[in-house]
Amino acid sequence: MSAIAAFAADTDEDAAAKPAVPNIYLDLRTIYAAIPAGTLGLGFGNTSLSAALEALAARRGGALGNGLPAAKSIAVDLPLTVDVSDRVSLYGGVSGSAIDLGGGWSSFDITSWNIGVQADLYQQNGGTIPTITLQSTLTQSVPNEPGMTTSFNDILEFDYALDEDETRGWLAGVQYTHTDIASQFASIRPNTILYAGGYYQWPSNWKFTGRLGMQSFGGAQLGGRTLAQSFTQPILRLDLDRMDDNDNRLFGITAQIAWMPKASYQVTLRTPLYAVRN
Repeated sequence: MSAIAAFAADTDEDAAAKPAVPNIYLDLRTIYAAIPAGTLGLGFGNTSLSAALEALAARRGGALGNGLPAAKSIAVDLPLTVDVSDRVSLYGGVSGSAIDLGGGWSSFDITSWNIGVQADLYQQNGGTIPTITLQSTLTQSVPNEPGMTTSFNDILEFDYALDEDETRGWLAGVQYTHTDIASQFASIRPNTILYAGGYYQWPSNWKFTGRLGMQSFGGAQLGGRTLAQSFTQPILRLDLDRMDDNDNRLFGITAQIAWMPKASYQVTLRTPLYAVRN
């Protein structure tokens, strides 16, 4: 076979292998959280829950007495996600939540919307430099009124695979969250997490990932009063995911423990609903 014919054959194979339509799915996430008194719903990538609690604190600050009470929350995130390529994903949607501050559960309402992008800035592909991924999310609470919050959440993660199939490896990263409140009387200082961890994927396509880090929060104030104290404490996140042969997530469960300084607990179920799955 001539070089030109071989190149043409390879091109045809690549064209046949490349999906004509990107993955499109509703990345449904159901979150239950138990949060100690005097703090907000902080942690790994949890901007929707934080937005609901932050906006509630800003609106009801005068009725919260000595600070934020202990809270329980159920939240549902509904971001429509499009995997533009194997390097870039775009997403956007709404989140709803119900909160119990000790006097019974509130009604379940739409409490925020979000848009974001996740992109591999560099892929390891068997080399010595780890894959570098940036994820940026903008979350805004609803309704649009005094006390609404706007959060900017950025995660920079380094993934060093230990084998060619990338079924096991090490992780390290940083998450930075900045929140603005539409009120001159309230403020929330940034939240930063530094973490390290690793992952292992079995031949059955079950994947376990663990992250352990330190979370530093600057506190929250309303009208000169402290609603949430600043702290620097450990945080642990454990993920168990069921993947398919093309590394699409079919199901996932996440458990998180964050000390604030008392322990906060969070469990997340991920059940993506695919319109297109390659």
